[in-house]
Amino acid sequence: MNTSVFVALALTRPSLVGALAPSSRRLARSMAGQIGSAAAVVELGAGTGAVTAALREAAPALPLLAVELQPDLAVGLQRRFPDVDVACAPAHEVLADRASLPDDTVLVSSLPFRSLPAPLRETTRHALLDFLAAHPARRLVQYTYQPRAPFALPPRSRLRWSLRDVVWGNLPPAGVWVLGGDRGA
Repeated sequence: MNTSVFVALALTRPSLVGALAPSSRRLARSMAGQIGSAAAVVELGAGTGAVTAALREAAPALPLLAVELQPDLAVGLQRRFPDVDVACAPAHEVLADRASLPDDTVLVSSLPFRSLPAPLRETTRHALLDFLAAHPARRLVQYTYQPRAPFALPPRSRLRWSLRDVVWGNLPPAGVWVLGGDRGA
């Protein structure tokens, strides 16, 4: 894990990092435990690779695309996980280019929705919702530090949030949420 790069980014670009520390192993394992029988996983905001490692441990043969906006972190991810496809680009661009992903693809996200600049937050939120709406088997696993869903859904959305876990052993404690079809998948 490249902690020094994380700390530098947290100090210089806090709205894009949105965390005090990299995700704990407990949080990463909890998120990886939500992938179920997915055919592929797209990890958004892969950062230092804490969740990537847990995903690899939980499902070593599953196709995994790790998306990271920060070039230094993306390079570190590719070195650490040579068997993972790493994309250094905004999440919304990657999702737009990956329309051919399997119907039961799971998105696992560490994106800091509450601190992202509003234009990026809304563009990303719309891309996620469009990707999920393309097939009812798709779902999003997302954590947040606040005791409410990571972001609001549009009125009449068929998608629903479901709180799956609270990880007290993370700094700060985090709720793990799943967004999916009518029952939160």
